[in-house]
Formats: sequence, structure tokens, C-alpha cells
Amino acid sequence: MGAGGRPARVEIVGSHRYHEKCQIKSILWCQPVMPSLPARTPRLSRQQPLDAPLSRAASAPSLQRQLLQRLREAVLGGTLPAGSPLPGTRALADALGISRNTVMAVYEQLLAEGFVQSDRRGTRVTELTRPVRARQAPALPVVARRVANLKPRAATPPAHEGGHFRPGVPALAQFPASAWRRALDRAARHAGPAALGYGDPAGEPALRAAIARHLAVTRGVHCEPAQIVVTEGAQDALTLCMQLLTDPGDLAWIEDPGYRGARTAMHAGDLAVVPVRVDAQGLCVDDADARMPSPRIIYTTPSNQYPTGAVLSVARRLALIEAARRHGAWVIEDDYDSEFRHTGEPVGAMQGLVSDAPVLYVGSFSKTMFPALRIGFVVLPGALMPTVAAALRELQRGAQRHAQLALADFIDSGEYARHLGRMRRLYRDRRHALLEALERFFSIEHRVEGGPCGLHLMIRLPPRYPDRELVGAARAHGMGALALSSFAMKPKSTDNGLVLGYGNTPEHMYEPLLRTLAKLARGVAVR
Repeated sequence: MGAGGRPARVEIVGSHRYHEKCQIKSILWCQPVMPSLPARTPRLSRQQPLDAPLSRAASAPSLQRQLLQRLREAVLGGTLPAGSPLPGTRALADALGISRNTVMAVYEQLLAEGFVQSDRRGTRVTELTRPVRARQAPALPVVARRVANLKPRAATPPAHEGGHFRPGVPALAQFPASAWRRALDRAARHAGPAALGYGDPAGEPALRAAIARHLAVTRGVHCEPAQIVVTEGAQDALTLCMQLLTDPGDLAWIEDPGYRGARTAMHAGDLAVVPVRVDAQGLCVDDADARMPSPRIIYTTPSNQYPTGAVLSVARRLALIEAARRHGAWVIEDDYDSEFRHTGEPVGAMQGLVSDAPVLYVGSFSKTMFPALRIGFVVLPGALMPTVAAALRELQRGAQRHAQLALADFIDSGEYARHLGRMRRLYRDRRHALLEALERFFSIEHRVEGGPCGLHLMIRLPPRYPDRELVGAARAHGMGALALSSFAMKPKSTDNGLVLGYGNTPEHMYEPLLRTLAKLARGVAVR
């Protein structure tokens, strides 16, 4: 400490990028250290203070991503306790030898994820629920008795409805079909006749390894390839979770309004489904945790709540993990389209926040590639694998082997990452254009909600414009928009609106479609 009890100042010298001495408050050296999280969320040590130089190696992540990860770990690990002020953006930029815009972008991302809050006093760390380190590995919830009985799954056919503004449909015309055909040809040529038979029940090893590498870099998911089970789409992954983890009559908490496919999978598993309301910050279990029986399953879409677009803050993510541990429940994290975040860095997956979390991570290639591919996956907790291995061999058959091998090649060759980059730019532009078109051409009172992520927007409408009638009228005009109220198990008057997909609808169509939609809304209005 310096004189008068003030924090000591630290001089930063050295490195070819530092030509002057810089001084900033050494926050990480002076704040008390809180208990740290388990091994997979390391904290910054005294050898890695906030102002330690970032890596300039060609193979290193971007400077923005390095600083973002450093601050996330400092908050989660307790090195930056609640209420700690972050350095000014200019001071930190000078200390690290990076641009101030990079620091500002990192602070904005931390604010969006709920790690910090900003007011007139500056940017400070948010109060978070910190799981206490267990003396021994936390016990995972039990596996369902139904696994031993191997009851057949009830298949739910996907919706075949199309049309403009249909949510969840990517830009099909922009998919690199020629590159995909070449990947398929290579897979067929190299695999030979053996690939015509059943494969590994958990999926092709090459694809599982490619998915594990991709998730580690882009989503912060901690897993080994052996924890990944490849399925026939995300819906099949949800059904598999129900088979492995639940018995008839078990309780499941689900977002309300929320994804109808998850509700279908739970009903097919004979679960008692309990709707839990979402707000502007996503699923909130505080009230439900106190007044309802313990669930076996908690389903959530934390990175881009479907359909509202809310982002589950880090405080709520940690609280949800703790609630699941108390109840002996499993959390299913459905990360269906968070690859397409249009501002800042992607919000990290909940699965990687703390070690040994009872979280099953579900993903799909339907939004990033094309729906007919029908390849999804689930990342199971490592401690669960020995228990369910025998059941997986009976439940899964290792199909679509050529497509799986081609997808592994598509990822490893870099073609997948290049395609994602192109689509992010396209969807960002289409989202911006749709927002402008709504303001100009949708001459009906409405409010746009949801964060800058994914392939759809949600707009709330006054109750005098009944959304289901409006959607029915729009379908006759070639529009596939969905009614917000149809996603709610217990609809409220505020659950009235439209879910508009922009992924597969080109920008030049927005004006005529929205003018028609406004006219239809006035036609169904309650007088």
C-alpha cells in the first residue's frame, strides 16, 4: 500500500511496444482474494496481473479475446471481487500497448454478459453467486431407471412449413454447395465400403474430435471427444437426454415462452413439464426454486433465449448451476445459434463456467449449415459416460457416416470457419436492414426485443392485434412468421407478437412484406 492507505502504483516498462513508463492502479494486487472456482476456471496469479503483456504470437488468439478471457477468469476466480472497479479504458490500453477501442469492446462484452455494471462511478464487477469448492468431486444426479428398460423413442417430425420470415432457416442460397460436394466425395473415396455399415454408436471419431476442437475455441466448452454423442439433429439429442436421464413422471422445468421442440421431447418422455417464466435476462429460477418440487431436468437457451432473444447473465447462470446441484437435477443447455452473434465476442457457453457442472450441452449444424443435414450432438458430463456407455450402444446406431466424415473434413479444412464468417456478416447486415424496415414500413405499434444474435427478431404487439390470427393471414401471403403466444404454455396478455426470421429472407423483400403484414394486422384488429 502507498502512503495514506492508497493503492500502490505500478510502473510498466520493457517490451518493444512500451516506449514510455505507464502507471495504472494495480487493482489485482490490492484487492482481497475470494475463494476460487474449481480447476477449469483458473484465476489470475500474481505472475499474471491485469497489466501483464498480452501474447503477440501469430498463433495466439486476438488481443481482444485474450483480454476478455483474462477479465472473465479474474471475476469468476475471485481475483476481482464484487464491487471492484476496472481501470479506465485509456489507462489500461496504454499499459497493455493496445488500442483503446479494443479495451472498450471488451468492457462492452463484459457488460452484455453481466460480469460488470456501469454507472457514473465507472465500471465495477457485479455480485455473483460463487459455488463453494467441494472437498470432493460433487455427486452427479442419478441416471434414469428407464435406461435399463431401453424404451423406444417417440420420433417427432420436424415442421416443413416455409415462407419468408420463417425463424431458424439459414441463408440456403449462400451455402457453399460445391465445397460441401468435394468434402462428400473425399469422404466416400477415403472411407471405402466399410462406411456403408453401422459406425460408432456415439458418432464418427473424426467428427467428434473436430467438434471438440471447434467448441473449445469458439464456445469455451470443456470436453473430450469421448464425451460427445453425435445425433440426428438437436431434436434427437434432446430426446436422447430424456431417455438417459429421466423416468416417466419426473419433473422438468422449461422456459416459458420457450422452444416447443423441447416441450415435445419432454412430453414424449412422459415428464411433468413446469413452465418457468423468462424476462429480459432470460430464465429466472429464484421464485420457482422456492415454491416448486425438485425437477430432474432444467431446460434453457442461455446465449440467445428462444424466442425472446434474452441473454442469461453470468450471475443467473451460476445461480442456475447451484440450483441444479441442490435439487439433484440436470441442466440442458441448448446452444442452437449462438455462433451468429453480431456485436462483440460470442457469449461463452454455460457448460464451461465451472468444472463438474451437471450441464449437458446440445448443439446442431442445422442453423450453421443447412437443416436437411440432420446432424446434431450432445456433450455429456465426463463422469456420466461410464454409466451410459452400454445404453448408448443400444440406443444409437452410428448412421450418416459419409455425411459425418464429410463434416469433419469441412471443419478441419477451415471451410466451416470461413462459411461462418461470411454468414455472420450477411446476417448482421440483414438484421440491421430488418430493423430499419420495421421502423419505416411496419406502420403498427410494436416493440422490438432481443439481443443482436441469431437469425430472428421478436416484436411485441398490442393485444388488439391477435398474433395467431395475424400469422394465419400472413401464411396465405407466403410468410412463415410465428406467433409469440404459441411458444408459451401459459400465455399472458403480453405474450402477443411475432417472431420474424431474417436468415433466409433477402433484404429487398422486407419493404413489400412488412407493408403487407401491417395491412393484415389492421384487418385482424379487434375493434
